[in-house]
Amino acid sequence: MHESATASHVLDFLARRLWSTTGRRVDLAGEHRWLDAPTTTAPTVADGWVTDAASRWGAALVEERDTGLIADLSVFDRPPGSTGRDDLGFSAAALQPAIRDFYQRTAGWRVEVWTEWRPPYGIGGSLISALYGRRVHQLALPVRPLEVSRGMDSRVVRFVGADGASLGSAWLRTLRRTGEFVFSGLYRPIDLPGYAAPMLNVNFPLQHQNLQAYLRPETQPDGSLVLHSGAGRFGDPGTYILITDRGPTVVRVPLHERFTCWTDEEGVLRTDHELKLGRGTALRLHYKLEPRR
Repeated sequence: MHESATASHVLDFLARRLWSTTGRRVDLAGEHRWLDAPTTTAPTVADGWVTDAASRWGAALVEERDTGLIADLSVFDRPPGSTGRDDLGFSAAALQPAIRDFYQRTAGWRVEVWTEWRPPYGIGGSLISALYGRRVHQLALPVRPLEVSRGMDSRVVRFVGADGASLGSAWLRTLRRTGEFVFSGLYRPIDLPGYAAPMLNVNFPLQHQNLQAYLRPETQPDGSLVLHSGAGRFGDPGTYILITDRGPTVVRVPLHERFTCWTDEEGVLRTDHELKLGRGTALRLHYKLEPRR
């Protein structure tokens, strides 16, 4: 057991060194402040980073029955075309009511999920989950459909600053069948340089590093919601890995996501999540979201 743990820590260290040597130095206190997000010094993530982040920010932790990921979705409002010709814009008021309620009162909703790994990515997903995700209690993407057969339990904890403003929310998701952590992340609006309105920043803390996604929200004509990132330059919406143990270094990785959230013909709120590695679709997830009784 001890030898296995030592080998795992060595692999983690080598992975960080690889990212550090291929990344670019950033100034988290200056022009790259938008990348400043929680990490952890512990080899196991779970929910330990939450109290550390609250202490660092001087924030209070608030956990209520209807705590949401975003205090008010209107913070993302922007007119069509503001980030390019293909940009439909965002209007919180135009969203289907259930979508707005879910994001602003997330803890009051129950989550069911189905997964589908596309070949050959499922092999890599199994290795990552077995050798990394389950060990560190973070990013443990379900590989087998029966792992999520009983759904996920979730907690939402909001960080509230001294002035009463929301600094973001931690969404902690565990498998209902086993209690194991699947995702533990920070959700908050963040301004990217050169963009007129904030993007949704989803940050997953890891030991001396983190994985961050910046997603552009768009309101569709039927009131559904799309959150997406794609290929682009440094500073554009996308996925980044930040390494902090030898001076902050960041790498933009070719991991692209698309969430489509809508209400079906029976009034049930659903979300499709597509994750691409480069141009290939690696994973698809489908969520069924229902208010808690």
